Amino acid sequence: MRNSKTHSMTMKKKLTKCQSVFNAYNDIQYSYGIALDKNNDIVDIKCNVKLTGCSEGEYYTTDFYCVKSNGEVMVRECVDKNKLLKPMVVKLLDISRNYWMTKGVIDWGIVLGEKQ
Repeated sequence: MRNSKTHSMTMKKKLTKCQSVFNAYNDIQYSYGIALDKNNDIVDIKCNVKLTGCSEGEYYTTDFYCVKSNGEVMVRECVDKNKLLKPMVVKLLDISRNYWMTKGVIDWGIVLGEKQ
């Protein structure tokens, strides 16, 4: 999850399963986006999806919203392992999980990455 108002390094790539250009804001998001694009079970990828109508997360976006071949939706948030227990990160992950649960998404998860 990231703040949509924050300007940071952006890596851009065209993914075959993504309608728009994929903008990644860190290495974890970039690598996971490429992995999702290669996954045969994933048919559609949306990146940096706004949490529309969520007052707590109004300025934040979800990293990946994916549709699987069976029609189920999968949501993933990318987080550096060393930031996982920071109070603000925990709060934002809870906001994301609760938001997507109210939308009927059962397959919500976190993608952890480590800084080298």
